[in-house]
Amino acid sequence: MSFVVAQSHFIFGVRTGVRNNLCFFDEQTVVFPSGNSCVCFNTVQRWQRFISGSERSQGMRAMTISSNRRYLAVSDYGERATVTVFDLQHEQGRKRKVLSAGDMSVQEFICIAFSPDSKYLIGLTGSPEWMLILWLWEKHKLLATLKTTNTNNPVTQVSFNPYSNTQLCVSGTGVFKLFRYSEGALKPSSVAKVESINFLCHTWVSEHRVIAGTDTGRLLVFESGDLRREISMTCVQGQPARQVEVKKIKDANVNEGPSVPSITAILSYSKGFACSRGPGTVFLFEQTDENGYRKTREIKIPLDAYCSGVTLAEYQQIDTICISPAEETLAISTNRGQLYSVCLSSVDMNKEDKLHFEFLSQSFHSSSITGLSICIRKPLVATCSLDRSVRIWNYETKVLELCKEFQEEAYSVALHPTGLFILVGFSDRLRLMNLLIDDIRTFKEFTVRSCRECAFSNGGHMFAAVNGNIIQIYSVTSFDNILNLKGHNGKVCRIEWSLDDSRVVSCGVDGAVYEWNTQSGKRESESVLKSCSYTGVAFSSDCKTILAVGTDLTLKEIQDCQVLREVPADETAHTALAVSHSGRVVFTGTSSGTVRAIKYPLPIQKEWMTYQAHSGPVTKMVITYDDQFLLTVSEDGCLLIWKIIDKEGRGLKSNKHIVHTEEILITKSDLEEKTQHMLEMKMRLEELQMENEYQLRLKDMNYNEKLRELSDNFVQQIESLKTSQQAMKTEMEKQECENQQNSAELIMKHSKELKDLELSYSQKLIVEHEKYQDLQQKHQRMQEDYEKQLKSAEDRKIQAVEELTKMYEAKLQEKAELLAQCQEDTEQKISVFKAIIKQAEEDEERKILEIQTNYEKKMKTEKQTNTNLKGKNSIMAQKFISLQKQIDDRSADINKLKQERQRLLGLIRSLESDIEDLKRQISGHEKTSQDKDHIISCLKRKNQELEKLKFVLEFQLNELKQKTEPLQHDINVKKERISQLEEELIQTDKSNAQLKLTVSELKLKLKTRDKEMCKESQKVKDLETHLQRLKSDLHNCVGFIQEPKTLKDNIQMIYARYVQQTERVERTNADDTVQKALRHQCDRQERTVNGLKMRLVKSAEEHEKVYTKIMKENMTLIAEINELRKELHLARTQAKDVRAQLALLKKPKKSQPILEEAAYQEPKQLGVS
Repeated sequence: MSFVVAQSHFIFGVRTGVRNNLCFFDEQTVVFPSGNSCVCFNTVQRWQRFISGSERSQGMRAMTISSNRRYLAVSDYGERATVTVFDLQHEQGRKRKVLSAGDMSVQEFICIAFSPDSKYLIGLTGSPEWMLILWLWEKHKLLATLKTTNTNNPVTQVSFNPYSNTQLCVSGTGVFKLFRYSEGALKPSSVAKVESINFLCHTWVSEHRVIAGTDTGRLLVFESGDLRREISMTCVQGQPARQVEVKKIKDANVNEGPSVPSITAILSYSKGFACSRGPGTVFLFEQTDENGYRKTREIKIPLDAYCSGVTLAEYQQIDTICISPAEETLAISTNRGQLYSVCLSSVDMNKEDKLHFEFLSQSFHSSSITGLSICIRKPLVATCSLDRSVRIWNYETKVLELCKEFQEEAYSVALHPTGLFILVGFSDRLRLMNLLIDDIRTFKEFTVRSCRECAFSNGGHMFAAVNGNIIQIYSVTSFDNILNLKGHNGKVCRIEWSLDDSRVVSCGVDGAVYEWNTQSGKRESESVLKSCSYTGVAFSSDCKTILAVGTDLTLKEIQDCQVLREVPADETAHTALAVSHSGRVVFTGTSSGTVRAIKYPLPIQKEWMTYQAHSGPVTKMVITYDDQFLLTVSEDGCLLIWKIIDKEGRGLKSNKHIVHTEEILITKSDLEEKTQHMLEMKMRLEELQMENEYQLRLKDMNYNEKLRELSDNFVQQIESLKTSQQAMKTEMEKQECENQQNSAELIMKHSKELKDLELSYSQKLIVEHEKYQDLQQKHQRMQEDYEKQLKSAEDRKIQAVEELTKMYEAKLQEKAELLAQCQEDTEQKISVFKAIIKQAEEDEERKILEIQTNYEKKMKTEKQTNTNLKGKNSIMAQKFISLQKQIDDRSADINKLKQERQRLLGLIRSLESDIEDLKRQISGHEKTSQDKDHIISCLKRKNQELEKLKFVLEFQLNELKQKTEPLQHDINVKKERISQLEEELIQTDKSNAQLKLTVSELKLKLKTRDKEMCKESQKVKDLETHLQRLKSDLHNCVGFIQEPKTLKDNIQMIYARYVQQTERVERTNADDTVQKALRHQCDRQERTVNGLKMRLVKSAEEHEKVYTKIMKENMTLIAEINELRKELHLARTQAKDVRAQLALLKKPKKSQPILEEAAYQEPKQLGVS
């Protein structure tokens, strides 16, 4: 793979069509989708962090952030839609879970939301199902699914109750429903009858209250799922604060006119809620009491400062509203891909009556970007888009420098190498414009219609523009059409200049790649492939070969009318390409929006690195001249800046040292206006300072007087309060005495009343006791009567029950007969039905078996192919592993056999020692000879067996030695190869060290020559100043022509001043000759040294090629520098002569007759003398 890596650095643009595409991560960081990834953007420090999307997704559909602002969920649509949850606290946005709909075929989730505790996640699918899917996402568990509505009533939003994990709200066209999750299922808790109302958005304000916005601009309040009232929009802040009218409404919708603005976004916060009201407007509402809301502020999107004519900036539809965690900043996103914000702090809210949104970072393109260009002398990027705007960006400071909208669509753009001019191709004409400090102004137009491609030469003295199938080359100085390059049969898609501007390469729809000579206008080489429509072409870094991409899904390298190499691609086609100036890597853009890095020279196989970049096809891409940044644009309207680094994270080293300049263009009238405006502002500042000081003094006087008055009033009030306090104390003492007397009297009265009440209640109790006894006697009598009546009633009931049982038994017999007949009929019908079912099942089983056999055959063939491939891979791997194992096993066996040999040798020695001992015993014990003979015979047998074992082991050892000999030979060969490679490495290190020494010596020579050039330029400047002084003195002498004495004195003074200096100049010239001689000798010595070094360098052929190229380029550059210096010297001398002539011409006419008389008198005096 390529050793050069591209890393996402910064992106300009927002992806539209994503639900809730803007949210706050913290007080300074926002998250929004851009290209094919989500971006975390710090608005204060201006850095971005990328969370790349999934590779197989066809695009994002919705996103949401959890209430604890840790997790971000993104839904991708495709054949099987997924929801991906990212951890934002991780540095690279680590992917936590990927959720799907299980067995259901879902293509998209149009809205997703987290629960308040961030444990649950709800997803709303698209048409025609409109299903709700609930996950316990951390455990990757699908909890419940439910269909919300039919196909005629689409649903737009789903949300959790912020005070409950189990309650949900769903709204859409004629739909407003509340659901609750209980007992493992989603169940509807309330359904409002709102069939004629189209709800676009809603928000939870409290635990039971939801406010919803409609397409007719109405705000409806629901409580516990029931429609209660409507909030009126008529209250304005200038009127006195009063409760907004709240009126009861019915299910029928009020038919309003088509001019009524719709409410597309709504958001609740601690004080109330914010909602959009038509295009470009947001209303803030505050809660006055439990049921009332008051409109407090109206915030609008301001007019576009970059557009001079009619603009659509203030008519943008607001898609999303979000608020920061501390509720200090309100941010919005629009349908034109713009981000705005406003500060909601109390200080800022009270300062201005009218609030306007400001750009969150800067304005972006809202449509497909068609042109991209960079310059050499400034870190600027120019882009043009179908939104009729041209924008100038700074890729180092990541700021939008200039922007201007036009009446026509811009198709192509090209920056001059100096960065001061721009060429833009519009639908009617091609315009050359100046880049001023705050504007882009046209100063020349060319009759080239719908120019889809244009480019300045690297020197900036020419530019090429495409006019249909003709390439026209113009001069930048004279604006003449120098050449017309004709040859393409179709539209030209891409052109590029060579480094020396001597050639131009072009490609077109006709499948042709032509290389043109810009001096003669002739074709130098061509390559035609009619089956391919080329979309991108570029020179290689050394301009010897051409690289091209097109619709045939390959990257081609062309040289001398022949295709040298082809890199085949996968199913996606290349749409653009860019080659690094170092020649190490080639970047290509694809139709799916990805960027690929391919190493150069091109590989034969499919070897590249793929990066997720855009959500649409890449239209243009370019690499900066210092090889530090890669810039890509796409049909999604985004500009993406990539940082080019190696695998160790370091930037690429470029051979060219590029110095960026800071000069800008400004017209004289603008400069005068600004200076005049500055003076006026200074005057105004001084006047305001004087007025403020005077007013401050007046206010101090008034405040001091008011303070005195207030202090006097407070002293009087304190004295009056003291007197009243003393009077109150006396009154309190009197009231205490009276209260004590009254309380004593009341106690006496209360004791008397208690005694009287005790006597009266004792008499009443005696009477009530007598009544209770009488009632008890009556109760006993009544109970006896009721027992008698119950007995008689039981007898009657028994008789009636017997009669009823007889009647119902007769009826039961009749019904049993009817049941028997019905059972017979049902049995006959069941038998018939079972026969029909059997026939149907047999038919279905036959069909299923046929389908199964077909699919099994297919599966068998596929499995066989897979198994064959897997078997081949496994066989190769097993062979490799088995060979390694055999080598290891053989080495282990050798070691084991050696150990066994040593052990057996030890046994043999021990046995031999035993034999000797036995022999000694035989000689000492002749009596037991028979037994010992028997022992000896046994030992001999053992000895024979051991000798056989020894013979077998020696044979095995010989075989193993024969097997190990070739392996040892291979090991020795490899060791020799390693030693050779180490020697080659040492030689290459030595050659590298020698080359470094030569480079350092050349750098020292360049520095010395630069110093000499500075000295010579300083001498020239000194001589020029001397000449200017001499001319000025001569000019002064001309005024003394009529006074010969003074004229003579002045001439003598001039002689005395400048003759010595001329001698010094001559001396310096002599010194210069000596220095030249020394330099000549030094050059000879350097040539001899270079010759010797060239002999040394011949051993390293690879380094020789590189450094010979560098030497040639340096020689050409030095020659060009010398020619430019000569031209500069001639231009300066001509300018001085012209200035002297102008100074003579500007003298007053009165001096002319005096000079004529002096000239007339001089010859007379000469004749007399």
